[in-house]
Amino acid sequence: QVQLVESGGGLVQPGGSLRLSCAASGFSLDAYYIGWFRQAPGKAREEVGCISSSDGITYYEDSREGRFTISRDNAKNTVYLQMNSLKPEDTAVYHCAAQHGYGLGCPEGYNYWGQGTQVTVSS
Repeated sequence: QVQLVESGGGLVQPGGSLRLSCAASGFSLDAYYIGWFRQAPGKAREEVGCISSSDGITYYEDSREGRFTISRDNAKNTVYLQMNSLKPEDTAVYHCAAQHGYGLGCPEGYNYWGQGTQVTVSS
């Protein structure tokens, strides 16, 4: 059974950092893309980026690249989202998602989703 559990969210001051974790079970990361998404209140969900399956290449939405970094630990079957220089507009529920497949770029859709973790950036 595919399961994703996010953790690491919380309250952080502007300019601070957080590292979110996405613990995967029921599948191997080298066969699945893992994407990170966020949804702020009253706004549409937006993609942060993804990490590809077999080669672990990362892709980011342009506005997030540089402040956000996706990585993974295959031994722990966990994907991370490191977020630096956080801004109030980064406040959202952050979700990870998984999609089986191989190839370049992020997939168009994801079949499996975690429950999300709240990130609040405020002074």
